Amino acid sequence: MEYGEETTEVTCETREGVPLDLKDRALAAAAEGITISDPSLPDNPLIYVNSGFERITGYSAAAVLGKNCRFLQGPDTDPEAAAIIQRAVIEETECTVEILNYRRDGSSFWNRLSITPVRNRHGHVTHFIGVQSDVTARRDAEEALRLANARMRNNLLAAAKVQQAMLPRTGPEAPGWEFAWRYQPCDELAGDTLNCFRLDETRIGLYIIDVSGHGAAAALLSAALSRTLLPLPGQSVLYTPSPTEPSRRTITPPQIVAERLNQQFPFDDRTGQFFTMVYGVLNTETATFNYVSAGHPPLLLLDETGDVREIRRDQFPVGLVSEPHFVSDTIELKAGERLLLYTDGATDAYDEQGRQYETEGLQQAFATGRYETLEAALDGIIESLKQFGGGTTTKDDISLLALGLAEHRA
Repeated sequence: MEYGEETTEVTCETREGVPLDLKDRALAAAAEGITISDPSLPDNPLIYVNSGFERITGYSAAAVLGKNCRFLQGPDTDPEAAAIIQRAVIEETECTVEILNYRRDGSSFWNRLSITPVRNRHGHVTHFIGVQSDVTARRDAEEALRLANARMRNNLLAAAKVQQAMLPRTGPEAPGWEFAWRYQPCDELAGDTLNCFRLDETRIGLYIIDVSGHGAAAALLSAALSRTLLPLPGQSVLYTPSPTEPSRRTITPPQIVAERLNQQFPFDDRTGQFFTMVYGVLNTETATFNYVSAGHPPLLLLDETGDVREIRRDQFPVGLVSEPHFVSDTIELKAGERLLLYTDGATDAYDEQGRQYETEGLQQAFATGRYETLEAALDGIIESLKQFGGGTTTKDDISLLALGLAEHRA
């Protein structure tokens, strides 16, 4: 069988009226590498390659005609990719695969190879046409993006560990009092933060914060707030120099803390960030909790009878307006009562039918655990949220911070 006859058969299915020499010139001028192999000859050798093939591989037509194209494979060629090509030829089917090939000078390139069997009028395969494209640049860009994503992922995980390290490890020891918290970010980094710490011998500070937005920007502001609210006299907004003794520090009233934070973290049009917060000071001797709620969901008070009620104070979030005029409130806790602070990721949770958990669901879950330890009660709330959502991932961070006064104090 003459080469010219087979070439005519390969190209005869193009639109009638196109001169054969034009078809040949089109194949030769194509930017992609184009090859034709003959499976009727031993080892299915190449009988035609165009100039695109020569340009991509560095091999001349004279050097490769009569050879099987596997000579392009090398030490790092994926055997599975080569096997896909081999199966396609044996089974006389089409295939497209990206395979690492090698040029004449030994350099490697990623080859997007498409192989198509050509059949005669009787349905018999007479030739295979291969189309090669050098996709090295795209593969290199994808690999660079993968490595960048991996580095970003590692950085996010490291930042998440730092963020977790800023959370309290244990609650302050105070006879007759319980403290507990739960912190569940919806992603690696959270916009929520909370803390519970001793301010002096009789007073304990507690706060819970929800930064607007998600991701790294919210987490950065959350981390900055955590550092600003560390209980370090002389370095923190939580303490104020005494007007009579500047070296002596007094505990800053909660509403003043909110005002100072509002000055330090004003609203920025470029980021659109602000945050809601509850910050309070618990006097463990008088059982009073003096606090400021700035744009935050209402507190939930579980009384000694098992009833749960909202304690609401509508005020601006911190950083949203220049002069918010914050007001503080005081709750006097009785024996057996508990107080729950939370972020709206809990009440804004949805089930598979699109129903919202809402404050009522949180109130019920809070009341259910009244005879358990505060730790177990918060675990019960988290489990309730998990069952309500059907195991779906929450779309917002969930943070809970609770305190309780024992029924019988020592």
